Amino acid sequence: MANVIIHHCPSLKLARERKTTITDYSLIKISKFLSCYAKNKRYFIYTHGCQANYRDSEIYKGIFEEIGFKPSNDISRANLILINTCAVRENAENKVFGEIGNLKYLKNKKDVTLVLAGCMAMEEVMVNELIKTFKHVDIILGTHDIAKFPDLLEEHLKTNKRVVEVNSGSGYIHERLPSVRDSSFKAFVNITYGCDKFCTYCIVPYTRGRERSRNPKDIINECRELVKQGYLEITLLGQNVDSYGKDLKKQYSFAKLLDEIAKLKIHRLSFLTSHPYDFSLDIIKVMKKHKNIQPYLHLPLQSGDDKVLKIMGRKYDSKKYLSIIKFARKEMPNLFISTDIIVGFPNESDVQFKNTLKMVKVAQYDGAFTFIYSKRSGTPAAKMVDKISNQTKVKRFKELTRLLNQIIEKNNQKYLNKTFEVLVDSVSKNNPKALTGRMHNNKMINFNGDKKYVGRLVKVKVTSTHIHYLIGEMVK
Repeated sequence: MANVIIHHCPSLKLARERKTTITDYSLIKISKFLSCYAKNKRYFIYTHGCQANYRDSEIYKGIFEEIGFKPSNDISRANLILINTCAVRENAENKVFGEIGNLKYLKNKKDVTLVLAGCMAMEEVMVNELIKTFKHVDIILGTHDIAKFPDLLEEHLKTNKRVVEVNSGSGYIHERLPSVRDSSFKAFVNITYGCDKFCTYCIVPYTRGRERSRNPKDIINECRELVKQGYLEITLLGQNVDSYGKDLKKQYSFAKLLDEIAKLKIHRLSFLTSHPYDFSLDIIKVMKKHKNIQPYLHLPLQSGDDKVLKIMGRKYDSKKYLSIIKFARKEMPNLFISTDIIVGFPNESDVQFKNTLKMVKVAQYDGAFTFIYSKRSGTPAAKMVDKISNQTKVKRFKELTRLLNQIIEKNNQKYLNKTFEVLVDSVSKNNPKALTGRMHNNKMINFNGDKKYVGRLVKVKVTSTHIHYLIGEMVK
């Protein structure tokens, strides 16, 4: 440990504590030492996990380029490598450990600074393992410490020691950090950070901290600037967007914020993620009012059984959840609704699982993300004695997936032979003549076309369907 400088280590106890939110508008400062060091050097970033992580990586890029580093698409040419990690499931962490191990050869060949950031860094067990086992990781910093990166890099370079800076329970919002966005036509905009729900299976409140809402003026100004720059789509981000504003001195609802941003005339506006407990029916009314708000709602269910929901700490029941779905379907018949469902929560019975299947049949989802429960160290659910075998969980997972696929495939038929506006995302990785895009309701569609259409709006006629996407042909 003599070669490690530890400023702060993660603490699950501190992560639970509510801090006074402080908005920091100061600019980061880059020393001459760092500017000279970064000259003619390049960086590479691995990003894992959710949209919030991808937005963080855009800020890291901004900081790296402010220092003087240039981006590289070839990791072997990079002098600074950052792995932005996810901790939601065990397989995501195992993938990161594999990447770290593979990078050891590069460290032995050339002068490389290896940085690990993101949600894995916020876990006590993981940081201890990283310090002990992966000694070629030079800097470990948490989700609250992005603004400190220049100082941490300088400290590492001057002392030739590994540096650990992971603060838990931060109450800061940094407003003026530099950013290099991944796209020139689609943008993520944070409206909240952290989460206050503390669902018993979830590590997010510990890795992202307690909920903090940005000032509405800062959010609206950021969106207004994106519109001026020609962006076609904005996605508002938060672990729970529906609770936006509840922690502000002057409460400001998410429905009101959504309404104000829609008035900026962005071509497409969407949001992620909602929580049934805080969801207001006013949100549906605002969505119906503005044609530029995508008719897309991601509303996690997690379980269709009331007892399981209670043990999960979800704070709503199946009746409350279905009331939202029914109102939304009534007001917006063409609304695309997707969800998250966990299979095999500790001691879930056959009857409880069947209740989830019943809920799925009633809700008639257009899309779903399904997972087998993954134990997260430090969460209450991780302490539960689970008597359900993995074999049973896999069997249930397959049964749920079959049902969802049947429903989704049936719902897909309504798109056949109809033409929709599509925002082209990218060229297919497998076929250079194929393009991938999103329809007005976020539904994915693949079709043949020239790469010049990436970032543009085109008309596409649906010719066939797949469970996870549609297939079409461009209409000229």
